[in-house]
Amino acid sequence: MKIALDVMGGDRAPTVNIEGARKALNEFPDIEKIYMVGREDVVRPACDAARLDSTRIEIVNADDVVEMNESGLMAVRQKKKSSISVAVDLVKNGEAAAIVSAGNTGAAVAASTIRLHLLKGVERAGIVSQLPNDFGVCNVTDTGANPDAKPRHLVGYAVMASVLANKIYKKPRPKVGVMSNGAEDEKGSEFSKATFRLLKYMETQGNLPFEFLGNIEGHDLFEHEVDVVLTDGFTGNVLLKSCEATAIAFSNWLKRELKKNPIRIAGALLSSGAFQAMKNRLSYEAVGGSPLLGVKGVSIIAHGSSSSIAISNALRVAREMLACGVNPMIEEQMEQLGRIPDLSEIDIH
Repeated sequence: MKIALDVMGGDRAPTVNIEGARKALNEFPDIEKIYMVGREDVVRPACDAARLDSTRIEIVNADDVVEMNESGLMAVRQKKKSSISVAVDLVKNGEAAAIVSAGNTGAAVAASTIRLHLLKGVERAGIVSQLPNDFGVCNVTDTGANPDAKPRHLVGYAVMASVLANKIYKKPRPKVGVMSNGAEDEKGSEFSKATFRLLKYMETQGNLPFEFLGNIEGHDLFEHEVDVVLTDGFTGNVLLKSCEATAIAFSNWLKRELKKNPIRIAGALLSSGAFQAMKNRLSYEAVGGSPLLGVKGVSIIAHGSSSSIAISNALRVAREMLACGVNPMIEEQMEQLGRIPDLSEIDIH
């Protein structure tokens, strides 16, 4: 398989991207080639210095870079030769099967959606991010692609994320819930209640390829077996960043407390294995990147502050998506689902 990497994307580009590519090439022999996309005068000497396997990389020049503070959509329109656009074009032209970027999320979403187009039956692409829970992971979608979603879009997210849960996380019939401020049917905003009603109606028609749990609350993400949680991109993005910040803050608080006296330091040394395991489970590095589901080809969006380990894992996620055939299954499930009705057409209040 061949993957395009936006080498200029991210806060610590190009160094972490090149090192991440080196790690992935060493670990995954089935990655045939990584297209290293970026300013050739910067990328080529850095790749040479890192001693990347020259038979498994190809440097593709891209003159422009979309900065992290730019408007993603405007940058894609104005910077047609940016590293993210050139990398996506490699997928569009069939030279690569997937693209990985730790750059501007808006630009990655816009470029992937506009250039690659949507899978058959999909109305909106959605970013799916994984949070650890007691039963493996909880796939939250959307976490940033579409802040102004409609209830029918969340039905599409549910189908796509349940396919991901099935193919990647081996959940035979994923459990799906709508993020709300209470588990009762009548709880939630007008948007979440409309999403609940639409999914409940489709459940009664026997159209859903997953188990619908109804409304779920914030604590359910971590405590209960919920494979997919549905929300709009605005709420999902706030949720994701809050969880990431909480994990970092908790880690820092714990370190300070453990260093306060010799007894605590000794206890920390004895428990170092447990602490490392917890760090690995909570760290975004282990996840690597979030798939943008719904576009033709595979698009993986990594954290802007990604380390080389995170980039390597983002490449792993792209590899898994390709190997498991997630996109063909999404199209199959969307076809079986059929037309998603508007709320005005259903008889549930």
